[in-house]
Amino acid sequence: MDIVIRAELPGEEKIIDDLHLAAFGEEKLPRLLAALRSSGHWRYSFVAEAEGEVVGHVAFTRGWVDAPERLAEVAVLSPLGVRPDVQKRGVGRALVAHGVSVLAGEGWPVVFLEGDPRYYSRLGWEAGGPHGFEPPSTRIPAPAFQIVKLPAYEPWITGRLVYPEAFWLTDSVGLRG
Repeated sequence: MDIVIRAELPGEEKIIDDLHLAAFGEEKLPRLLAALRSSGHWRYSFVAEAEGEVVGHVAFTRGWVDAPERLAEVAVLSPLGVRPDVQKRGVGRALVAHGVSVLAGEGWPVVFLEGDPRYYSRLGWEAGGPHGFEPPSTRIPAPAFQIVKLPAYEPWITGRLVYPEAFWLTDSVGLRG
């Protein structure tokens, strides 16, 4: 399957919302995306397109690390979704790689996510704790709190990740139930 990764276009919000609903079955994700889009923290939104259809999506927003020296601006990957009928074909991998490459090229120091370490470790992600980072909530299991350090990373950037308000307002932090 040939895929093209490109920026989300105006008017594709409903397609992307439907994709995340199909992938996860959670009404929370469209609410989170709407809250992030309307915030000042929205940075990047990429889609994977195959045969003229959107089959995957990833978003990156601004967060911070409350480092001892000062607040450090960082990126947060959330959400990543792939249409169920094309999962396990490299769409998610391509979206993540593209997004991380863009972030690295623009000088972001580190990217965070909450996710399955069995999946993300294959893409180069590592647990954040051993690198001196703390999750923003106790509901995030240590293995799921993951990072990728980018070339602009500096050793003083350690501490607690601070999410934008949209994650809290939509109860999209950590595990529930």
